Parts: sequence; C-alpha cells; structure tokens
Amino acid sequence: MARDDDDELTGIHCRLDELLASRGMTLTRLSEIVGVSIVNLSVLKNDRAKAIRFSTLQAVCAALDCEVGELLVHRPAP
Repeated sequence: MARDDDDELTGIHCRLDELLASRGMTLTRLSEIVGVSIVNLSVLKNDRAKAIRFSTLQAVCAALDCEVGELLVHRPAP
C-alpha cells in the first residue's frame, strides 16, 4: 500500500495495533474508554493521521498504560 509523501517524510509510525493486541483490547473498547470515535482511532492505527491532540494522546496512553514513545515511534525512510 502506498503512503502519502507527508507520511514518508515524517517517518512517524503508530504502534496502536501492536499495543492493543498485547493488552487483549479491541479498538471498540479503546474508543469507549477514551471517548474518541472508532474511525478516528482507526486513522491513527493505520498511520494515516496527520495530527493528534495532546488530550487524545494522553487518554490513549492512559488507557493502554504506556508512554508516548511506546505508541509513536520514529522510523526514518531508507
């Protein structure tokens, strides 16, 4: 699947899918906990987000009991 030029330039990868799996949590449950729509969380999970509110970032990290650096990682393009 091809990505936008912006995504390739940022090199930011969201590990939401991995963190959900390791905690046995569904995207639906996370949506209920943090009060963010499944659609918006799906955009984040699939690395299509252009931005994330700090309040959303804090809520997701609290729900998953993780640090920001565990959720968002920098993977520079080759």
